[in-house]
Amino acid sequence: MKTEKAIFACGCFWGTQYQLQRAEGVLKTTVGYIGGQEEHPSYPQVKAHLTGHAEAVLVEYDAERTSFTALCRLFFEIHDPAQTDGIGPDIGPQYRSEIFYLDEEQKRQASAVIDLLRQKGYEVNTRLTPATVFWEAEDYHQHYYDKTGEAPYCHIRVRKF
Repeated sequence: MKTEKAIFACGCFWGTQYQLQRAEGVLKTTVGYIGGQEEHPSYPQVKAHLTGHAEAVLVEYDAERTSFTALCRLFFEIHDPAQTDGIGPDIGPQYRSEIFYLDEEQKRQASAVIDLLRQKGYEVNTRLTPATVFWEAEDYHQHYYDKTGEAPYCHIRVRKF
């Protein structure tokens, strides 16, 4: 097994985690915060727009069973990348669409998926940003929908590929 990581942000991290955790080859997902200036941000700080962070999901996956490109495709199918200040009903900069790439190869693959979507006629405003420190969110946010038995209200998969 070859374990690799990826970091995706596309709206409320509860629904993002729910969808990514169920993908073939995904070993583990963790919700958290990335892309801001504050160390050890808390949910109330992020929600109040005090830190600049995005709600994001750190994905650990078996690269022999799935690929970063496959995860990018799923990422783009579970949200509307045309939105610029949130996703679905979740409005605010902490809910932005952003891929935090861990190396230049991830950036290249994400760019290729974005180019393909644009060729298909989709508007994509997703940011590609070098990853910084990923801060794990509070425990009550981890696997929220699995804990509550509910299902995501805004991360419904729509096939685009």
